[in-house]
Amino acid sequence: MCFTKIKYENNCQTETNFLFSQAIKKTEENLEFRGSFFKNRLINTTMTEKTRYTDAELDEFRALITEKLEKAQREYEELRMGIANLDGNDVMDTSPTFKVLEEGAATLSKEEAGRLAQRQMKFIQHLQSALIRIENKTYGVCRETGKLIPKERLRAVPHATLSIEAKNDQK
Repeated sequence: MCFTKIKYENNCQTETNFLFSQAIKKTEENLEFRGSFFKNRLINTTMTEKTRYTDAELDEFRALITEKLEKAQREYEELRMGIANLDGNDVMDTSPTFKVLEEGAATLSKEEAGRLAQRQMKFIQHLQSALIRIENKTYGVCRETGKLIPKERLRAVPHATLSIEAKNDQK
């Protein structure tokens, strides 16, 4: 009777071990399938994700930037002429009493125009840099993340070098 009991316990242990090993094997196969599924999905996503804008899209951005650059250069010239009094609108022909009052206002006006001209020049330089990035075919790529900056952002701020996420992370 002892012999039968031992044999029965061994069979139960063997059967339990067998079922347990089968469950482990099924779990490993399932994990392997899921792993390969997500790995393939990641590879497919990476392969289909754009790394730069097409030449046609870059041409569209070039036209937009060129238009903004021409406008900015015209505004800069107007500011520069105002600072240098090349526009003929000064206080030289007024009477001496008003000349003192006018000179103070003119100085403040020139300082303000100088600040605006500096800001305009910086904007012009950013637009020129954007044109260089278009020529290098790196335009629209975020310098922090390496991902494409959305077209909507580039249309609003054509000289942008950061995506909104990267810009927010800077703050």
